[in-house]
Amino acid sequence: MTRPVQRLAILISGRGSNMEALINAAKEPGYPARPVIVVSNRPEAKGLETARSEGIEALAIDHRRFGKDREAFERELDAALRAAGTDIIALAGFMRVLTPWFVSRWKGRLINIHPSLLPKYPGLDTHARAIAAADRTAGCTVHYVDEAVDEGEVIAQAEVPILEGDTPEVLAARILPVEHRLYPEALRLACEKLVAAGTD
Repeated sequence: MTRPVQRLAILISGRGSNMEALINAAKEPGYPARPVIVVSNRPEAKGLETARSEGIEALAIDHRRFGKDREAFERELDAALRAAGTDIIALAGFMRVLTPWFVSRWKGRLINIHPSLLPKYPGLDTHARAIAAADRTAGCTVHYVDEAVDEGEVIAQAEVPILEGDTPEVLAARILPVEHRLYPEALRLACEKLVAAGTD
């Protein structure tokens, strides 16, 4: 019996290196997600070109058009995701804090990758904060998104040592390939959880 494949939407704001990792993973036989749409809040995001080159629908919804009305932006985003038949959403460098309205509509189907070992260092400048605290390890976390920033249930984590002389840039470069391995595996787990919930 073949397992159902989840229709994946990926939200980006820039080059989309984690997006690429998910797209590549989805090419593997038996992977439980298939990218159906990539959406960026920035029309100039390089990741849109990458998605199109892979034959995936790529859409820009410029958040600046909506001024301070975050929910109006999200209503247009939500409509695009539903039109694509989205089952699950992966945030991959999507630099917008989502409102409770959007999060509640996709509860349990919205995941994010964050460059720290949550609950340590939610928000920005995670590598600099880890170095300043003299931590011995840093890393990345994939988690479900809830109403609070970077506080949702953890799906998977990976640790990376902090070495003497590390700068935030050097540490970030060491963690990035780890993110590219972790995110596809965590998405697999999230998809399997959705399937299991649907067959209970």
